[in-house]
Amino acid sequence: MPSVASGHLFIVSAPSGVGKSTIVRAVLARDPRLRFSVSCTTRAPRPGETPGVDYHFLSQDDFESGIREGRFLEWAIVYGNYYGTDRRKVEAWLDEGLDVLLEIDVQGARKVRATDLAATTLFILPPSMDALEMRLRRRGTETEDVIRRRLEAACEEIREAPWYDYVIVNDVLEDAVADVAAVIRAARCARGRAHGALAPFVPFF
Repeated sequence: MPSVASGHLFIVSAPSGVGKSTIVRAVLARDPRLRFSVSCTTRAPRPGETPGVDYHFLSQDDFESGIREGRFLEWAIVYGNYYGTDRRKVEAWLDEGLDVLLEIDVQGARKVRATDLAATTLFILPPSMDALEMRLRRRGTETEDVIRRRLEAACEEIREAPWYDYVIVNDVLEDAVADVAAVIRAARCARGRAHGALAPFVPFF
């Protein structure tokens, strides 16, 4: 069980192509108190990806062993590959009083919300479905079939957005980054998170 002095968990989800990873990198760059949980996956590394930085790349056997051993805080199968969050690292950071950011899909977010870890959830939306389609096509890395499947998946994921604590539209990148940073700052200022700062003033209450 997390202690009173534990850090806080932030979950960021979004459909593919919305710019979630770009926003997360920008927020992490400006916030030294925030730690990023690198997900584990069984998919092959893409060109330019660095093991341990972009993902922890595991074999299917290793991942399935981890599932049986309770290694993952959450896990899911996405497009035929396993993805999951290493429970041990996240809980170690939280126990140190550090805040942790998870960049995971809606399946994973629901699983984490079902645990005893307190979490603030953020969903990133595109300005419109047309804008999302244009961003996916601009990548130039996916076939027409893949683009169609990603758009269909995006519609399903967006239906999950209402249960998130915050919904942020990534129209202007700088504004979206500022919005996510503001949510994190506000969570730190919430009364329940401020008890440590109030400790010297207890005689006044």
